[in-house]
Amino acid sequence: MSDVLTLPVLPLDDAVVLPGMVVPVRLDAPDTRAAVDAASAGEQENDDGRRVLVVPRIDGRYGSVGVVSVLEQIGRLPNGEQAAVVRGERRARIGSGVGGPGAALWVEAEPLTEAEPTGRTHELAKEYKALVVGILQQRGAWQVIDSVQQTSDPGLLADLAGWASWLDVAHKAELLAETDVTARLEKLLEWTKEHVAEQEVSEKISNDVREGMERQQREFLLRQQLAAIRKELGEGDPDAADDDYRAKIEAADLPENVRKAALTEVGKMERASDQSPESGWIRTWLDTVLDIPWTTTTLDSDDLVESRRILDADHAGLDDVKERLIEFLAVRSRRTRKGLDTVGGRGSGAVLSLVGPPGVGKTSLGESVARSLGRKFVRVALGGVRDEAEIRGHRRTYVGALPGRIVRAIREAGSMNPVVLLDEIDKVGSDFRGDPTAALLEVLDPAQNHTFRDHYLEVDLDLSNVLFLATANDVSAIPGPLADRMEVVTLDGYTEPEKVAIARDHLLPRQITSAGLEPADVEFTDVALSMIAAEYTREAGVRQLERGLAKVLRKVAVELDAGTDAPVTVDANSLVGYLGRPKFTPETAERTSVPGVATGLAVTGAGGDVLFIEATAMDGEPGLQITGQLGEVMTESVSIALSYLRSKGLAGDLAQRKLHVHVPAGAVPKDGPSAGVTMTTALASLASGRPVRSSVGMTGEVTLQGKVLPIGGVKQKLLAAHRAGLTDVIIPKRNEPDLDDVPESVRSELRVHPVADVAEVLEIALEPVAVEQHAA
Repeated sequence: MSDVLTLPVLPLDDAVVLPGMVVPVRLDAPDTRAAVDAASAGEQENDDGRRVLVVPRIDGRYGSVGVVSVLEQIGRLPNGEQAAVVRGERRARIGSGVGGPGAALWVEAEPLTEAEPTGRTHELAKEYKALVVGILQQRGAWQVIDSVQQTSDPGLLADLAGWASWLDVAHKAELLAETDVTARLEKLLEWTKEHVAEQEVSEKISNDVREGMERQQREFLLRQQLAAIRKELGEGDPDAADDDYRAKIEAADLPENVRKAALTEVGKMERASDQSPESGWIRTWLDTVLDIPWTTTTLDSDDLVESRRILDADHAGLDDVKERLIEFLAVRSRRTRKGLDTVGGRGSGAVLSLVGPPGVGKTSLGESVARSLGRKFVRVALGGVRDEAEIRGHRRTYVGALPGRIVRAIREAGSMNPVVLLDEIDKVGSDFRGDPTAALLEVLDPAQNHTFRDHYLEVDLDLSNVLFLATANDVSAIPGPLADRMEVVTLDGYTEPEKVAIARDHLLPRQITSAGLEPADVEFTDVALSMIAAEYTREAGVRQLERGLAKVLRKVAVELDAGTDAPVTVDANSLVGYLGRPKFTPETAERTSVPGVATGLAVTGAGGDVLFIEATAMDGEPGLQITGQLGEVMTESVSIALSYLRSKGLAGDLAQRKLHVHVPAGAVPKDGPSAGVTMTTALASLASGRPVRSSVGMTGEVTLQGKVLPIGGVKQKLLAAHRAGLTDVIIPKRNEPDLDDVPESVRSELRVHPVADVAEVLEIALEPVAVEQHAA
């Protein structure tokens, strides 16, 4: 075959023929009949038959590319009209017109050769084939599916789109004009995917409309039948209560999944007898669902200056804690403005746990955070909770089932974004009823709590916008997985000036009101407040201080009723009459300079405290006796201290005598890794006869080589030393950075000695002149 063919043009106004297609063509138009006649008379025959150039004609304009086609058959249709059957062979670009026999339009046609398919071409063909097979399977066109699946040539596969009913004439004309197989397949994929998407939407809409109409008709008939049955049974008019619940649910602003579950329960209630217990259970459940503020939220305040003012007004001191809370509020405010903390999504992820001794203001800090944000505040007391159902709720199959405390807190708050304070989270226990801390894991995990499911509700509850705060006295008592989901913020306690400020600004006004007095009825001097804080109470918090003030004010109330003129002045001289003699004196005044006694510093559940270590030696069988309910760690510290002194030749004759080491308050169990330095100092003092300086407190663990290891709770221990009246404190060298957390008012009144070796401890702590050791 020559490169250029001379063929008559067979135009098609309402169809497009692509290579490989066999289509009938009606010969009712003069130009189509002339083309067929010219092809028959022009000796255009070969092995495949007579040939024409089939060209689409859209809006009267011929395309630039046609299809070289063979006239397979010429005849008449059953109605007598003349027609021809043409089979497309390959594309040809239309050239200039030429003369030819008959009235047909003759043109030069240059057959187009397609490029070899690439790897991308085969990938597109595979994807398109799968898409087409899926459409054909829905229509049941199995014979066509076989034809498509057996086609391996990408070009031929693309040209089969000429039969596609979802492509119009313009699309098929564009396919014919596109000579690149890869581009044809890309276009076909785009058009076919659009068709599939339109079909899915159309089918979904049709199904939804049909199902909705069927459901409404079915429900209407069933309700009419149910009403007739109830009327025959004499069970009264069900519309008064049941339809009321249905109307309430339809009118309530509920999430779609909750509405669907509630309507399902209403349907069950409508089918149940009024005497059935299930009817009452469902009503209680529906009341609970309707009481929950599913879509109600409060608007957060983003004024950090006002938030800081509220925190400062509500709490004296605790600067580092308040700084962390301000950072927390700032981050949350920025996330809210950027739409990151949205309903149903992940929250900021920060759950603050306020850890500190009793009375330091953990719960009131939670209230202040809620007030500064403008949110509702709810306190959930977890102390003593041992039943998992207290968190997740009871299943409705149990008699007296209720939702869990989290759901009840949301309902009590009346909004979906309150501040929920999980109080005393370290007091949560576990028994045969389950482990509540395991349920709290889902509550506090920002990756899970947006779909929290209460056993009673059995619908998803979004907790992602709830601001959870936790409080605890002892961080070590919080289970590890639960503590891992929280950021610990430590409240170590107050200094004496801070306690005086808290007493004057917060505690005293509150207690004056509680005692039925007026502010003008009583006056406290700063010295009196300072003495109550230092000599009548000794604690990290201010709870005992508040009780002391309440006791004074009760006695003032008695005096005023007895006729004493107001105001009553409470000063240092009158405190003995109100509170008795001071209960606490500085530790330096309580101790005598006796060898073998050292002052340690410890951290307890009530904050920092001083801890005495007493050691004595006596005649008898050599050995070591330890008393004071010491744990394994402190018992090992005694053995390490004794071994160290012997190895350095500082033990004297202790190896030949019976030793007794005791820690007072023997009824209280004690353990911890920070008493090694104190044990060593007490034994060294006993062996050398040099008493320990009464103004020195110490903390740190010791090794057999005499190295002093770092410990925790430095701030709490230094605050305890300050309260106890100590002036010198020995801490491990590696704990020196922790001094930055200690208030400047405390550091300025203490001489802190960071040490790395026990020898330095002994040099600082022991009196320089040995005194004679008295026999017991």
